[in-house]
Amino acid sequence: MALLFAGALFSAFASGYAGLEILTEILILAILVIALDMVAGFGGMVSLCHGALMGAGAYAFAMAGMSLGLPVWAAMLFAVLFTGAVGWIIGAICAGSHGIYFIMVTLAFGQMGYALVFESPFFGGDDGLAGLARPDLSALGIDLNRSRAFALYCLAALVLVALAAAQILRSGLGRALVGIRDNERRMRALGLTVWRTKAHLFGLSGMIAGLAGVLAAQHVMYISPGLMAWTVSGEALVVVILGGLGTFVGPILGAAAFVVLRHEIGALTPYWHLVVGLILIAVVMSRANGLFGFVEGRLARLAARRTAKADAPHREPRDA
Repeated sequence: MALLFAGALFSAFASGYAGLEILTEILILAILVIALDMVAGFGGMVSLCHGALMGAGAYAFAMAGMSLGLPVWAAMLFAVLFTGAVGWIIGAICAGSHGIYFIMVTLAFGQMGYALVFESPFFGGDDGLAGLARPDLSALGIDLNRSRAFALYCLAALVLVALAAAQILRSGLGRALVGIRDNERRMRALGLTVWRTKAHLFGLSGMIAGLAGVLAAQHVMYISPGLMAWTVSGEALVVVILGGLGTFVGPILGAAAFVVLRHEIGALTPYWHLVVGLILIAVVMSRANGLFGFVEGRLARLAARRTAKADAPHREPRDA
């Protein structure tokens, strides 16, 4: 984890404009996939509405500033809390569903959100909303309109999100969620209110996804219904699987790999999805639990070989 953050910090100071824009995309996507991995990887709740939650955060931020006239920081807080509330409601409603039924219900919620903003003139319809503001940190001598400063701002947000998510998963609530994933009936027998635990974690995950939406809106200073399309949730799920489901660090690694592949291969061919799909198939077929699992397995084997060599008894020379 520390190596990933150190690499991102180095890239923020060593990259030009194009590199900084790619880095910012990686950081925002990493925040979104951490939110998804919390419920899918550690809770076993595979969601196809996290793209919609991200979009809800972006639209809540935009409407809080434009319609309610809130300052940028207040609009950000409103958006995060609003998305958390929406996530809690979705989690509470979907708590009784499992497997494909859970996936389909979350997909339905996501499509409802997409249809709402697409058809409503209040939200700009298919034209979207432009002219969104970034926070003003001029008092600290920081201009977030500069690409490097905004990339560092997103990096700071990712660090805070990663620390918060790790703390949540270490808490009793996070351990209860893992217990539900492994054996829901046993957790019910122990007296745990399962639906409430799922709703709480889904709400916290929604808050993180909402923050990703706020940062995405500030990044391009424009939002459109495409941000809430189900394909955004699908791509996030692909990134989580590519990096390593339930590994926490893996989705961040997957976000970096996915964005770099999209830009590098997309510059050569419009069929970059095909290449990513082939890589994803190879990762799944390897049964290594993503890129992180593959690297972890290789390092474990290397360490085992070194240990075996070190513990092997030295052969004594035979007497003449």
